[in-house]
Amino acid sequence: MSKLLEYLPLLMGGALTTVALAVCSALLATTLGLLGAWGKVAGNALGRGAVRVYTTLGRGIPDLVLILLVYFGGQRLINDVGEGLGLPFIEISKFWAGVAAIGVLYGAYLTETFRGAWIAVPRGQSEAARALGMPLRGEFLRVTGPQALRHALPGYGNVWLVLVKSTAVVSVIGLDDLVGLADKAGKSTREPFLFFVVVLLVYLAITAVSDKLLAWAERWANTGQDAGRGGGGGRDDGGKPRAAEATA
Repeated sequence: MSKLLEYLPLLMGGALTTVALAVCSALLATTLGLLGAWGKVAGNALGRGAVRVYTTLGRGIPDLVLILLVYFGGQRLINDVGEGLGLPFIEISKFWAGVAAIGVLYGAYLTETFRGAWIAVPRGQSEAARALGMPLRGEFLRVTGPQALRHALPGYGNVWLVLVKSTAVVSVIGLDDLVGLADKAGKSTREPFLFFVVVLLVYLAITAVSDKLLAWAERWANTGQDAGRGGGGGRDDGGKPRAAEATA
């Protein structure tokens, strides 16, 4: 236990790195997911084809393989090009290589999550908003957007929880995150079990906090939905009165 206390500040710093890695990766994945969903829903045939290729590759490549490819392969490619241009050696950040790999992978999953959430909104909602003269921005912010958010949150929460666990893989390229530092501490003290139990507990704590926040977000997104449906059960004919109320 004394060895654990000695390394505890180091492990807490690694935990902060892990959380930062997860948040940055989620931001990138969310951006790519929104763009991909837009390409599938509103894009032309070329755009839909490009997004389909992205989601197929993103959901098919193992995260470890892509992390190794981005960090080692990307670094080799950049420096080969830089050498031809007479530039000095460029070292890719382990942190941002992990963010890029995880963000690209889970952006493919979020593309389908956001696409499904968007098409789950009844078409009558948009038609009613346009019939009332509502601009596209107002329609999205006050009518279709909040409903799509309500449909997207459960799937987004699942992707986030899996993404958090995937951050552990980035330690293979030498990032000093929670897993990487625990591995080094375990080897130094010859007590790997003790330190990886701490890793397990920290990941469980992150998951528990995430569950609470996601449950709160879902309750907030569903506020007033039961009253607003008025027994309509989400049918198209129940959408127009809600759009009208939104502009009141």
